[in-house]
Amino acid sequence: MSEPNHARRFATLWIVSTIIALPIVLLWVGPLLGPPEGSVQAGDQATTMTVMALIATPVLLLVVLFLIYATIFFRQAPGAVLEGPAVRGDARIQTTWIIVTSLMVLSIAIYGSVELVGGNGVGSGSGPTPLTSPSGHKVRVQVIGQQWAWTYRWPEYGGVETPHLVLPVNENIELNVTSLDVIHSLWIYQLGVKADANPDVNNIAYVKPTHEQTFEVRCAELCGIWHGAMFDHGKVVSDAAFQKWIAAMQVKFAPATKALPPFSLTYLPEPTRRGG
Repeated sequence: MSEPNHARRFATLWIVSTIIALPIVLLWVGPLLGPPEGSVQAGDQATTMTVMALIATPVLLLVVLFLIYATIFFRQAPGAVLEGPAVRGDARIQTTWIIVTSLMVLSIAIYGSVELVGGNGVGSGSGPTPLTSPSGHKVRVQVIGQQWAWTYRWPEYGGVETPHLVLPVNENIELNVTSLDVIHSLWIYQLGVKADANPDVNNIAYVKPTHEQTFEVRCAELCGIWHGAMFDHGKVVSDAAFQKWIAAMQVKFAPATKALPPFSLTYLPEPTRRGG
């Protein structure tokens, strides 16, 4: 029997499978990727992960389908010991492979760069001098990591330091993340924020919450024996509720605020504070 055209048959199988899989990834798999869209940055992350999944789908199908196809059609008969044909290479396949993979890598690099700059780092810590920042007014809050708790200092409200994080909705928030002792990592999954907290370093991340909600603040860097217990519950509230809350915090913590050092972007770590 004549040998079928395996290249044409496999290409048809791969193209049809890709056409079927892409809508499934876009409509059902994509929404499951990334954090809940609790902020502009979290939405950007979810979109980016969906795009990456769409790009990866044809590649994954190519590899998996080829393995299945080869196992079915190119396996040797039981007991046979046959040598395959001496194929030295195919210039068309090699050229196509190089061009297609190069275009894919360059496209991903360009897309990632545009998203990184346009999305202000997409919630990631960008160091003390971010490449870009949101335009307009920004509510600035300092996030201070220490073994084993997060505290939050508000320079625009008299330097008061609070044990919980409350943010106004639809406002650009500038998070100035630092540490008093060891390396921590601020992780607010629902808002798409991830920024390392290093001693004597101000690490800036931006976030703009899009609706009222609750969120969790966790440490994502092993920082000692009680690392797993270093978390806090925060809220996104209306602007009126935020102003009422921060005014109450200024009154409640007024005696502690007087005892605090002047507000600074970083504080020198004190070795005796280390708890591990």
